[in-house]
This record gives sequence, C-alpha cells and structure tokens, in this order.
Amino acid sequence: MEFFKQNKKAKAELNSGFGTSATSYGGRFVNKDGSANIRKRGLSFFDRISWYHTMLDMPTWKFLSILFGFYFAINLVFASLYYLIGIEYLNGIDNNGSEWLKFGKAYFFSAQTFTTVGYGHISPNGFATSTLAAAEALVGLLSFSIATGLFFGRFSRPRAYIKFSDCAVIAPYRGGTALMLRLVPFKNTNLTDAYVKITLGMVVEEDGKKVNKFYQLPLEMQHVNLLTLSWTVVHPITEESPLYQFTAADFAKIEGEILVFIKAFDEMFCTTVAANSSYLFTEIKYGAKFNMMYFDAPDDTITILELDKLNDVTAVELPN
Repeated sequence: MEFFKQNKKAKAELNSGFGTSATSYGGRFVNKDGSANIRKRGLSFFDRISWYHTMLDMPTWKFLSILFGFYFAINLVFASLYYLIGIEYLNGIDNNGSEWLKFGKAYFFSAQTFTTVGYGHISPNGFATSTLAAAEALVGLLSFSIATGLFFGRFSRPRAYIKFSDCAVIAPYRGGTALMLRLVPFKNTNLTDAYVKITLGMVVEEDGKKVNKFYQLPLEMQHVNLLTLSWTVVHPITEESPLYQFTAADFAKIEGEILVFIKAFDEMFCTTVAANSSYLFTEIKYGAKFNMMYFDAPDDTITILELDKLNDVTAVELPN
C-alpha cells in the first residue's frame, strides 16, 4: 500500500494478541459490545461452554425464560411420573374427575413438593410415590440454590456501565485533524481513575501477502480522575500517526478497525471494571464532529447530561 511507503514514522506493535495473518482472521477483531468475534471449535459443546458465565451474561429476558421454562418442564416431568405410578397413590385427589383434571392436580402437587411449600391438601401414599416426592424435594432444593446463586451473581456483579458512540469521527483539531470517539457512563455509579487505550488494526500488503498491522494510538488525554460526564477521546493525527494523510476514500477501501479499551475504578464495589468496543473504518464519519450532550440547568444549579445525544454529530469542513 502506497501509504506505508510514505509514512515510516508509524511504529507497529507485535504483541497485539490478534496475530498477524490476515487470511486466518475473519470479520472484525472485537464486536461492538466488546466481546471477542471468535467461534471456538475442536472440543465438545459442553467442554467449550461455561454455564455459569453464560447464565450471567445472557439478556435478562432469556435468563428469566430459561428459569420459568425449567420450572414448568421439571414439574411436568414429575407430574407425569406421579400420574404413571397412579393417582390413587396421591391422597386428596378425587378419582371421579376427568383424566386431565387428575393430571392437573398431580402437576400442582409436584409444584408444591418442588418448592417445599406442602399445603397438605394432597399427600403421597405408598413407597414409590413417597420416594419420588422425596427425590423431587431434593431436586427442588438444589435447583433453587442454583437459581438463587445466579440471581445474586447477576445482581451483584460489577460492570462498567459505559456506552460508546455508534460511530467515530475525523474532526478538526488545533489546525489539523483528529480521530474522535465518545463514551459516557449511563448508570448512577461513581467511576474514578479511568484509563482508555486505543489500538488501530489494519490489513496491509507486505511482500505480496496480506498481514495484520497494529498501532497504539497516542491520545490527547488518556486518563481522567472522575468519569461523570461524557468523554470525547481524541487521537491527534500528526505525522507520527498511522492515519496521517488518510482521506475519506482510504477509510472506505482499506480494511481497518479501531479497538477501544477502558477501565475505571467503581467506588461502590471497590473494584476495577472494564469495557471494550470497536469501530470499523466504515463506521468512521470523515468530516464530522460530536455535538455537546451536557448543559447547565436553567437555574444554573446542576449540569444536565442528555444520554440520548451520545451519537449526535454535525458535518464540518476539514482543513486542507
């Protein structure tokens, strides 16, 4: 690529962790949500997955759906077993009703046994039914212990509640240009001692082969003491920058990705939290700037941070 023949001041990194072979890597390096864009193979499904991490990371609606689905299914299994043993071995169920009504009562007896509520209206009679009820009570205790642990883990796990702007921009900066992206804390958490790091990854041609090149981008400000408002992260595009003399056409035709890593100290949990994201070159707006997203209140007593303006940009002319 002609660009690399012109700019020899940009120093590439070797220890990026992503490898150098471009033909062995598909898609983006990091997904927008910060997760690794990798699908693992070579081991069985159960060896490749951590159920604990999966249950903690999945969306709330899916987590609750699995819990309710498991609760319904396990009671359905035990109700079927009670029904197969014989309804007559469940004291309190009227044998004169329909079969569906009998099964329904067996299901609700199963739910009472599973949750160890035991209203006493229906009770097991006989060795087989009593053994099954005892086994179900044990399964219920273990299941609720696991569910309680997962609920606590999801509720108490420290997270970096930080949103990144959907796009990055190339904007005017001190007579030149700069790469800018924006992030903001969106929960009522106190984040202090925040550090951000940006890495540029590009696919270039070297000795007739496509290789990945990675560059650490120097920032105008890499650290803030208190992260309460929005933070526009700025990489000045100087002669030492790998983005020096990049045009809008370059961003459109070159395969590249901006990797963003931030960590901060959460005062509530007294621990460090982290968040990641990335921007493909196609997600960089050339000739734009971010609009302000915080203002003073009319009575001048408080600052208003408008989170819905995180992605607001305005087109601007860049200096020649």
